[in-house]
Amino acid sequence: MQFIAYLEQNPPKGVRQLSEMLETTERTVYRYLDLIRECGFDLHRDKYNRFFIQTNNAQGVRFTTEEAKYLKQLVLTAGKRNKLKDSVLTKIYLASDINIVGGHLVNAKNGRIIERLAQAMVNKEQVVLKRYHSVNSQSISDRTVEPFGFTDNYHTVMAYEISSGKNKTYHLDRITGVDFLDKSFTYEDKHELQIPDAFGFSFTGEKHKVELDLSLKSYLILKDEYPLTIPFVKYNPKKDCYELKIQVNNLNPIQRFMRGLEL
Repeated sequence: MQFIAYLEQNPPKGVRQLSEMLETTERTVYRYLDLIRECGFDLHRDKYNRFFIQTNNAQGVRFTTEEAKYLKQLVLTAGKRNKLKDSVLTKIYLASDINIVGGHLVNAKNGRIIERLAQAMVNKEQVVLKRYHSVNSQSISDRTVEPFGFTDNYHTVMAYEISSGKNKTYHLDRITGVDFLDKSFTYEDKHELQIPDAFGFSFTGEKHKVELDLSLKSYLILKDEYPLTIPFVKYNPKKDCYELKIQVNNLNPIQRFMRGLEL
């Protein structure tokens, strides 16, 4: 995370300097600082009200990159609702050379996007999702939408797309920026919750039942690429394979995944 790496570098940084770096308000910077402190980072403030992260906490056990990645995967598999997850992840990061990823803390870019989308929801205002990267259409384009909710863990935002007249979910990582249009909601009566499946696709009127037998290698690749599928995979000792049983909203991701295994 750029914000944390910035705080780990000398000299200490003032709130105004941090807000300029993130292109956000000083109030938001204080929220980020509180979040970092709550997740266990050794955040300090000097006499000039400048902040820095002490990086020499992990003087005892030191993990190799491979060990840290393995431990991180075990922690993430325990589930996002486990209250100890972020604390343990932080200690793994501090005790290794592994890079901090967006799944641990909301990064600076996503934090700004979430803040602007939340503001649009409160004000019931249309926005433009700038240069949205779509896997489904394999295109990059601006999307004018009416955002009305976030999904679990702020992975995606639910919104009504003006051009298509459909409710869709958009991955926050694929949004380059958010522009306000100063235009109120027009289609609020058409807003419908769109809860994505384990592959990130929203319900569009039809669900598909998927049952697959996977080798150990295939299962490991699947859970790395689509960690939300983990609860739907069970090991079958009689067949000596992993069985995926899941309902999905779109077959394209699983079909692409299976084709990739054949290459």
